[in-house]
Amino acid sequence: MTLRTFFIAFICALGFATGALAQPPPLEDFVALASKDEKASEAAADRLAPVWKDAYAAMVLDLARFFRPARDPSPSGVPDDSLGGDEDAQTGSAPRGTGEAFRPAIRTPESLIRGRLMRFLSRQTGKSFGNDLKQWRKWSWTLPHDPHPEYAAFKSRLYANIDPRMATFFSAGTKPRIRLDEIDWGGVGVNGIPPLDQPKTVAAPAAAFMGDKNVVFGLVVNGEARAYPKRILAWHEMALDTLGGVKLAVVYCTLCGTVIPFETAIGDRSFTLGTSGLLYRSNKLMFDLETKSLWSTIEGRPVVGPLAQSEIVLKYRPVVTTTWKEWRTAHPETTVLSLDTGYKRDYDEGVAYRNYFSNDDLMFEVPEDDKRLKRKAEVVTFLAGADPSLTPVALDAAFLKKNPVHLFSAGGTNYVALTTEGGANRIYKAGTTRFVRFSGVDVFDELGRVWKVGEERLESPDGQTATREPARRTFWFAWFSQFPETALIK
Repeated sequence: MTLRTFFIAFICALGFATGALAQPPPLEDFVALASKDEKASEAAADRLAPVWKDAYAAMVLDLARFFRPARDPSPSGVPDDSLGGDEDAQTGSAPRGTGEAFRPAIRTPESLIRGRLMRFLSRQTGKSFGNDLKQWRKWSWTLPHDPHPEYAAFKSRLYANIDPRMATFFSAGTKPRIRLDEIDWGGVGVNGIPPLDQPKTVAAPAAAFMGDKNVVFGLVVNGEARAYPKRILAWHEMALDTLGGVKLAVVYCTLCGTVIPFETAIGDRSFTLGTSGLLYRSNKLMFDLETKSLWSTIEGRPVVGPLAQSEIVLKYRPVVTTTWKEWRTAHPETTVLSLDTGYKRDYDEGVAYRNYFSNDDLMFEVPEDDKRLKRKAEVVTFLAGADPSLTPVALDAAFLKKNPVHLFSAGGTNYVALTTEGGANRIYKAGTTRFVRFSGVDVFDELGRVWKVGEERLESPDGQTATREPARRTFWFAWFSQFPETALIK
């Protein structure tokens, strides 16, 4: 054999070997990592080690999520380190701490599997985050997105163990708009937090159960007003309703602190929305019954599944967060959701999510924070300008409370934010008009004209109008997670 022939043969052999190594490992090897049989787990680890890519860490972390670590020997039996979401946020009961350091942890078959998974990750990546899944996941999100080609199928198979209906959410045929490794289980099954379907309502005078200071989300559609009490909606997170002849899904993402009334019809299509039980960056993912696509609550668009690459975006209506007294005073003809929901819940004010709302901690981590505001500082958010160059905007609600009339520009458009004494925020396109004073009922411009404040528009005595923007309250961390390029006014 000549030197040239040998060289060509060597290169060909190297090519075949490299090609073999480049083949992604089978999903079964990842599943076997979590086997109860330690020998089967170690064999899978040996097979995965030579073909390892750090992008595969997401699959190991997805597995580890469902195995509790060693437990605290205290009566609470709380894991020493969980990802979050294990506490009952709706009732507000928080887990206890990890106990005294000298007490040995109680190991279980689950914790042994979890330990093997974490040790394997440490060996392969050189990282030493131990049992801290939050840190592991935040690290994995910094990696270039290069998932296993069958990651969607893996996700489908994994979540089918929670609820078989979840398997249909991960369609491998359409490229998702978001990273699948940032999708996490929220702790319930499909519609495990049950939406209200065409909920019963009562007129304001009949709503003796409502206190003046109860928080409501107020909405007017085609002249018909309705209040959605926070104390009710927090238990259901969605109300499929009809208001002013328009079919709506009034969606409350409790974790990100926002209520958005979506119109469920777009063009000649109509969607029946539900709660998937899954989250993306602590943002509730909805699904539609018709195609089983997952939808972003913040954006109102499908992000995973058959519709993910469509240009469908649901229209949403303006909503105001205010008190029951302020809302019914402005809209005495309003209706309000009844306590007769068909479910047994403690609908007293402040019960649902009491613990979560009382501090600045998150149950589910996000890739990064912006320290200009506290995580759960409330901001008034919307997309300014016009398609295709929309500008995300967030206005600090505390700043607006001190500035009842605030003029600003965003996306090439002038706006005015009006805030009542009770803290209710409404944003309108101002055009060239300069507004200077707000009485809570009327707003005055610099020419002395008195404009009537409405839920859909401002109206001047001479017939001019300023249309309202569909802005809503949101926790700062949630808006920034979706729109890191957002403009912040504070």
